[in-house]
Amino acid sequence: MASITRTNGDTQPVFALDTANGKIAAATATAATPVHPAGPKLDYFGAVANTTVAGEQGVSEYVDAVIKAIQQKATVAAYQVDGTTLSFAVYPAGAYASAAAFLTAANVTYTGFQLNSATDVGFKLAVS
Repeated sequence: MASITRTNGDTQPVFALDTANGKIAAATATAATPVHPAGPKLDYFGAVANTTVAGEQGVSEYVDAVIKAIQQKATVAAYQVDGTTLSFAVYPAGAYASAAAFLTAANVTYTGFQLNSATDVGFKLAVS
């Protein structure tokens, strides 16, 4: 089977697989940095609600209101609801300068529900 030696591409947070722009310096390593080959670069935030929001994922319910609030400044690329924990991947990167800014935007007024905290969690596919 024929093969071609790759001389381009890298493992940076966003990269083009089809450009011949050479290698990236080893000093720009991606240790502990999420890599999203298809782009765009995403920021990852986690939020903890005061009570389970698993049953609040319908149209015009709490999770919908939180997503709409977040999307006033950034686009939600992906999210997950797990009881009281909500996880979000948003872009553009840097739209929210900190977890505190994210919490301020996402913590909408809604009867019986609120977000108590938020963290800039990054993203991990495996537990070490």
